[in-house]
Amino acid sequence: MDRQVLQDRVAIITGAARGLGEGIARAMAREGARTVLFSRTVALLEKLAKDIRDSGQAAVYFPVDVTDAGQVNRAVGEVLSRFGRIDILVNNAAVAPSLPFLETSDELLDSVIDTNIKGVFNCTRAVLPGMIERRYGKIVNISSVTGPRVSNQGLSVYSASKGAVSGFTKSIALEVAEHGINVNAILPGSFDTPMMRSMAASRGFDSEDAYIKEVGKEIPLGRLGTMDEAGDLAVFLASEASKYITGTEIIIDGGNIIQEHK
Repeated sequence: MDRQVLQDRVAIITGAARGLGEGIARAMAREGARTVLFSRTVALLEKLAKDIRDSGQAAVYFPVDVTDAGQVNRAVGEVLSRFGRIDILVNNAAVAPSLPFLETSDELLDSVIDTNIKGVFNCTRAVLPGMIERRYGKIVNISSVTGPRVSNQGLSVYSASKGAVSGFTKSIALEVAEHGINVNAILPGSFDTPMMRSMAASRGFDSEDAYIKEVGKEIPLGRLGTMDEAGDLAVFLASEASKYITGTEIIIDGGNIIQEHK
């Protein structure tokens, strides 16, 4: 059997319980990684970890709120005690509220900043010392096309937070390049996730499938992305195939961003 591209690598994925985080965790497990799942949603974490273990790969999970540096540090410490190292970090945990700017409360602003920016800071800061010591590491930040490239009404806070993630990616990539660590960002467009499907009713659709199909018509490739496809890109950036890529943002959106009008 061919060697898997992430064979025995230890990979932390935040926000792993659902959506893109789940897709990334499953893809990395398929490629041989020992997956470490962080999320606040314990029941879904348990199921995902069991599914991965049933497939013959190693998986552990930790109930972690990435906004809490103490929780992050304790979980990372346990991972290091168990596996001896952390090779890969995927900063995926995020929230995406939609609300007009003048209706955005300080509490909502703080919650988005704490999760989408501070969470990335907390997790990166926790794993970097070990990566620097070993002179190896792959950090993949899940940003978005929303903020760094485009935006929509009601997404001012989310856009600002993802713009910050993109800027952070570039800066940290420069700081740690001399230590053999690659830091890159994925900028997803519209994907077929539970969060996307949950919007069907509010958009006037009786069927989630019908809503997903309708949204997909606007995209040049004619459909939304799948969680597996996001996982494939994350695997590439976490693998040796990307060893000369750092500080880069890769858009994955079916070509939607290149349209002037639709």
